[in-house]
Amino acid sequence: MATYEKLQQVLDWAVAEAGVPGIVADVRDGDRTWFGTAGVADIETGVRRQPGEHVHTGSSGKAFTAATVLALEAEGLLSLDDTVNKWLPGVLDVNGYDGDTITIRHLLNNTSGLFITGLAPEISHRYLTRPAFIKHRFDEFTTDDLLRVAVSQPPVGEPGERFAYSNGGFHLVGAIIEKVTGNSYAEEVERRVIRPLGMTHTYVRPVQDKGYPDPHPRAYSTLFFKDGVDPAAITPANWESMMEDPGLAPLDVTEAGTSGGWSAGNVVSTTGDMIRFVNAMASGSLLPPAQHREMWTTVSTEGGHWMPHARYGLGLFEFDKEATGGRTVRGVGGSLWGSWFLAVGTPDGRQTVAVHTNTEWKSWDVMFRIIEAALGVSIGS
Repeated sequence: MATYEKLQQVLDWAVAEAGVPGIVADVRDGDRTWFGTAGVADIETGVRRQPGEHVHTGSSGKAFTAATVLALEAEGLLSLDDTVNKWLPGVLDVNGYDGDTITIRHLLNNTSGLFITGLAPEISHRYLTRPAFIKHRFDEFTTDDLLRVAVSQPPVGEPGERFAYSNGGFHLVGAIIEKVTGNSYAEEVERRVIRPLGMTHTYVRPVQDKGYPDPHPRAYSTLFFKDGVDPAAITPANWESMMEDPGLAPLDVTEAGTSGGWSAGNVVSTTGDMIRFVNAMASGSLLPPAQHREMWTTVSTEGGHWMPHARYGLGLFEFDKEATGGRTVRGVGGSLWGSWFLAVGTPDGRQTVAVHTNTEWKSWDVMFRIIEAALGVSIGS
């Protein structure tokens, strides 16, 4: 019980000190379970957060995309080493890219050389400031829109050269899934991942959806840049310095479209369902051994302005063992307006924790303190 008391203290700290309106943590530790909350689901009413809430999992959806592709590979319908041009001829042959050299594997482990899609000026200007977000919050993106944005800026490197976190790569993979199967991306994720794992409260969010099933928390955002910031001037190195001043009241962004995430992250789920998912991905209980090994063949993220102390597999991450004292910790995570999600665990499925805040990512301290309290793993210290 002492472990959970420490975890509750971290949740309370996140609300009191880190600017989180409400947070939940769902723990599986052998035969034991624990669910803790702090803060509120709704600032206006003061309603507390609760088990079973439907939340947006952000870039955790990338793992669903990777698992679907690996299931297709296991059936012999494609190979991770297929080039993009094999399935989407010409889509990548613009702006300095070469669809004959970029493979599905490159797309899934973020070493394709595609630029960081979230920094595309034509995307960022829609959500850059509070007034822009309010104007564009219900915009809908088609697959063609997303593929066009994916190659709208020049490459940041050669295929396989280095890690750069690119939503556009996963959008290309989503289009490949549809080309290979003749079905929609959502249908294939449902068929090959969600249904086999019995995730009854999980789905790929439809383009037209602007809200969430009950129960769900309200979503609050402070993820905005200062007025007058030029989208073209934003880089992975300077974006934090351009954010709006702290202390401003959060904006309620619960009702908004998230179709820009699509196959790069547009899955709605619950902490309980996501624990089931992460356990299956970390342990290999869903995919055949060969595909499981490919999922966890990781690349360095050093220099990629991404999560510290982590390596990237296919849609998921694994912490460096040097930073965990030799223990293997695997998981998924994601953040967008009004939501931050994390689910991590050990490969044997004995210890797993899923966390959600109804605001976007605040600091690595929140993540690392929760992992230490829940799993007994101190990252990087």
